[in-house]
Amino acid sequence: MSNTTIAQENQEMGSSEDIKQVLNFIDGEYVVGGGKMFANINPATGEQSSMVSEAGKEDVDRAVKSARAALKGPWGKLTVAERCELLYKVADGINARFDEFLAAEIADTGKPKSLASHIDIPRGAANFKVFADMIKNVPTESFFLETPDGEGAVNYGVRTEKGIVAVISPWNLPLLLMTWKVGPALACGNTVVVKPSEETPSTTALLGEVMNDVGVPPGVFNVIHGFGPGSAGEFLTEHPGVDAITFTGETGTGEAIMQKASVGMRDISLELGGKNPALVFADCDMDKAIEGTLRSAFANCGQVCLGTERVYVERPIFDEFVARLKEGAENLVAGAPYDADTNLGPLVSEEHKEKVLGYFKLAVEEGATVVTGGGVPELGDALNGGSWVQPTIWTGLSEDSRVVNEEIFGPCCHIQPFDTEDQAIEWANDTEYGLACSIWTENSSRSHRVARQIEAGLIWVNSWFLRDLRTAFGGAKQSGIGREGGIHSLEFYTELKNVCVKL
Repeated sequence: MSNTTIAQENQEMGSSEDIKQVLNFIDGEYVVGGGKMFANINPATGEQSSMVSEAGKEDVDRAVKSARAALKGPWGKLTVAERCELLYKVADGINARFDEFLAAEIADTGKPKSLASHIDIPRGAANFKVFADMIKNVPTESFFLETPDGEGAVNYGVRTEKGIVAVISPWNLPLLLMTWKVGPALACGNTVVVKPSEETPSTTALLGEVMNDVGVPPGVFNVIHGFGPGSAGEFLTEHPGVDAITFTGETGTGEAIMQKASVGMRDISLELGGKNPALVFADCDMDKAIEGTLRSAFANCGQVCLGTERVYVERPIFDEFVARLKEGAENLVAGAPYDADTNLGPLVSEEHKEKVLGYFKLAVEEGATVVTGGGVPELGDALNGGSWVQPTIWTGLSEDSRVVNEEIFGPCCHIQPFDTEDQAIEWANDTEYGLACSIWTENSSRSHRVARQIEAGLIWVNSWFLRDLRTAFGGAKQSGIGREGGIHSLEFYTELKNVCVKL
């Protein structure tokens, strides 16, 4: 059964509605789950775009068992070269159906076509090729050991698959962040059960068709839909057949997953929340700093885990920086995703919109000066039902205010002046999170000196979101556990064994 068969059947039977059905993908087949069907809403319009089939506990169990059978069967018997050839075909298959993936991603997220077509889909496809290339070239280690009999022993490392990996992926970059985990997991020889966000299930489900088309064996890639507690997410993370869990999302959910993973001592990789700072020094290239901060604060409507919500600007350039960032924010164009001029999309859901607007209200109550935004834009009848908010900038809040300390995950930032380098570093680190930071300065000594003192996993100097996939990705403090990217992904998705041969 394909992902659209039910909709076609409804039409043939004379159904008054032709609503797309997003189904679970288990053991190479699309199946209706044992849970309820739930609506998927297009956040740009507020209209229903599809119905999604929730997986029940038995569906999750079947997915895990099919993954185990594939691991012990056809997938586990492939050579590295054969696996990598298939992963190349998966990437090519996504690109061959680029417009379908693009339409599905836009319908789920409402993000502008200009963003999804340049980042989400091409980078989502590229992850399969990047990690296929990496697994073919990763070294291990070897040692010669002197022994009392004089003959010695040779030790060498061998990487093998970890087993069945549960992948729980977020809604902000659905295809890209899912394949960021699935790509290296499959390259290393694992099989996967993926639970995409209930807000953005479509591209993950569509990927099942590509897997079948290119000949990936059934059970290697499985998709289950649903929610967290009492639904597919909990059923998957507590399943004893799962060997490792990788999750991107908010910190509270990460803590719950960590508790589940502790039963059976399953390995985890968690990329969690952030309240990321930017440090803008007076000697910066102002044009670069404004352009970079506009992107880091407002790209994807602020729904980027690496985005900037706290901006610290050296006092001599504070007024100019605020004025220019205000101008840039007010020049962003919110609108229909396929309009060429649109560069600002909606928030992912009405629920998230209410959360963000709650922080907009709280900022005023805490004494913020609203530099720009703070409300809901008027976009006309076709879009007013969507989850839209204005890009928003504040000044004037104290460092202990909730708006400065709590992750909002919307198109907003607070700008604070600082007087000394030490003060900027202290404020940047004064958070329970430690995911990312941007530093803007033309003083190379300062850039190295400050970067070493920032308590975060990713630090950019005179840039933002510039990613070399060979490098470590992950957070400090409550922003996560573990690292992925490059050899670090391979370390998580494999077991490193030592073989000792006595000579």
